[in-house]
Amino acid sequence: MEIVNPTTLTDKMTSVISQVVVTTASKLAFISGQVAVDDTGALIGPGDYHAQAIQTFTNLMHALRAIGAEPLSIAKMNIYVVNHKPELIPIVFNAGYQVFGTKWSKSASTYIGVQSLADPEWLIEIDAIVIFP
Repeated sequence: MEIVNPTTLTDKMTSVISQVVVTTASKLAFISGQVAVDDTGALIGPGDYHAQAIQTFTNLMHALRAIGAEPLSIAKMNIYVVNHKPELIPIVFNAGYQVFGTKWSKSASTYIGVQSLADPEWLIEIDAIVIFP
């Protein structure tokens, strides 16, 4: 496996996780759950689902670019949303379209409402499995 921890993502958690793992057995990449922190580890948009969704998708895009992939290469995406309510769905997906544009992946996906994430200030987390052509 190839471990990728791009400098455009925080290294504050890389002692326990890798931001991206690439396997050459069929060339898959497994992107760890991305949250709304910048490259210094600072939270973006405390309490703001839209701002956190934008930063989370931006971090997912950084991870994709670090491995030479595009959003269209995402085969599976899991989206975790704290205290989910139906009115949050367009907020989250619109943020994804803002970041990915027309390259939004029609991947297999799971949108999961959760009570909390690893940090109580995080509202959204997204992980992905990428298949290389």
